[in-house]
Amino acid sequence: MGQELTNTQVSRETRLKFIRQLLNDIEALEFMIDNNLIESGITRIGAEQEFCLVDKHWRPAKNAQDLLPLIDDTHFTTELARYNLEINLDPFTLQKNCFELMQNQLDSLLKKATSVCDAQQTKILLTGILPTISKSELMFDYMTQSPRYWAMNEVIKKARGSDITLKIRGVDELLVVHDSVLFEACNTSFQLHLQIDPKDFTKSYNWAQAISGPVLSVSANSPLLLGRELWSETRIALFQQSIDTRNASYALKNQEARVSFGNQWSKGTAADIFKNDLANHKILLAKDIEQNALEELEQGSIPKLNALNLNNGTLYRWNRPCYGVGGGKPHLRIENRYIPSGPTVLDEMANFAYWVGLMVGRPPRYDDMKTQMDFRDAKANFIKAARYGKESMLRWDGEIRSTYDLTLNTFLPMARSGLQKVGINQSDIDRLLHVIERRTLTQTGAQWTTAQYRTLNKKMKSDNALVQLTKAMHKNQESGASVDKWPIEENLNVVEDAFLVGHIMSTNVFSVNDNDHADLATSIMAWKNIHHVPVEDESGQLSGLLTWTHMKKHKSQGKGKTLLVGEIMAKDVSSVSPNTEITEAIAIMKKNEYGCLPIVQDNQIVGIITIKNVLPFDNKSTS
Repeated sequence: MGQELTNTQVSRETRLKFIRQLLNDIEALEFMIDNNLIESGITRIGAEQEFCLVDKHWRPAKNAQDLLPLIDDTHFTTELARYNLEINLDPFTLQKNCFELMQNQLDSLLKKATSVCDAQQTKILLTGILPTISKSELMFDYMTQSPRYWAMNEVIKKARGSDITLKIRGVDELLVVHDSVLFEACNTSFQLHLQIDPKDFTKSYNWAQAISGPVLSVSANSPLLLGRELWSETRIALFQQSIDTRNASYALKNQEARVSFGNQWSKGTAADIFKNDLANHKILLAKDIEQNALEELEQGSIPKLNALNLNNGTLYRWNRPCYGVGGGKPHLRIENRYIPSGPTVLDEMANFAYWVGLMVGRPPRYDDMKTQMDFRDAKANFIKAARYGKESMLRWDGEIRSTYDLTLNTFLPMARSGLQKVGINQSDIDRLLHVIERRTLTQTGAQWTTAQYRTLNKKMKSDNALVQLTKAMHKNQESGASVDKWPIEENLNVVEDAFLVGHIMSTNVFSVNDNDHADLATSIMAWKNIHHVPVEDESGQLSGLLTWTHMKKHKSQGKGKTLLVGEIMAKDVSSVSPNTEITEAIAIMKKNEYGCLPIVQDNQIVGIITIKNVLPFDNKSTS
């Protein structure tokens, strides 16, 4: 989606022309591979750093597009949400101190952005999923004002034919329907690029697939979403579901997601991988492309394959094949998309060196992966690593092995050997792979985040725990220490930083239906010591409220009577949205002498606040 689009309503003629150019691009790529026109004999690395922006309350900021001209650096670009930016790092030849050079550039660019952000009361955070993102920051108002993002949202919704349903189950469960692709914006990654010789591409690509699970298991950093503890690397499930164009139907049919690990080992050349993608997925986007790749080749120039790259940008393999032209020379590379952002630049560079070391250190017996490993084992490893992170049990060489054993005794020695083979400085090898070793022995980013959040959640409300967690992340990142050295803080100086109703509402809401038996509803209120119960109608919308007063009155006067909840509830009930300011909610409660307020979003009850919830904030407003 990196190419700019301004209109998704293309004519039939434009679409047909685009498809013709797409087929030409694939034919041109095949010709270049067969005739040795793709650059070989040199390996370069590159990376894309996505990061989050938080405001003075440690919640998602909204000023990415305002910051960009102030930073004034072509390495920076926008992302889908207004609380994200991306840095495109320069390519470096894989040799000697290339990882040190890349780390220095990334540190320098982040420092430049930080100086601008500080002046705007904004902070930068490297994290797979920002803990303080709520559903409020997933509305259209937070989408970056760019035609290409609106185009992506429009075509995905059109292809799907309905709103997007997310269902992710971990320790907690997330089940929600959403009307845009902005859930995808929760994902923040550190995307790795490795140039591959064209003759070795398929072997390298299959190897990249095989090692994905083990690499991800020690790199996981995204266990939380909307305050729910889900997968160790929740981004994997979230990304697939948030831009899924498939429809459920009564017919049992195989449909491959646009975010995919794949279903089999690749064969042939890089061109064959692109062919398979074209065969398995509908073309979502099209635009006028004047250049004819085959004609350009006939004229002796190198084509950019714009149609191929546009279509490839709408397909999100976790290991994605890429074609590009740099310095007038065409090249092929593999893009690793499953590594999360953070926890620190040092952790990210360790992940990068580890992955590259494994890629270039591939033992010869893995040149033909289908003879060494069932593809479904590789895919299962990847899913297990995403779910359980470092606690995964993975299948390798026909054996079930712990991540601990596989990393320390097989993969780290293999990565070390690979980096030595291509001439990386020994000091960098030791420095970066030591981070992976220490993380394996102690904690990953996902494990630290989960442990710190659980500790905080025992002492404060969920929202404030997420705020304090975000502050702790930033504090530790600022120290520069890799995540294996991050402490679990027990005694944080807790400051209540909520200002919206959604920040303090109780979300574990017990509700009843207006057609329920009143005896049952009031009995449960007494058993559970619940003082306020929202009442829903058959469509799930708020229709009334039961209070402790109603309960006691019914218990004393309703004996022997068969009454429904709708007959004893208060029907004239006010409600507010999660985005209502707490001070406004307090004013409503005081004016109407309410003991509680139901919180409603999209006509559905999502929470409730009581006098007990707002009392600390009322004291603040009157002090």
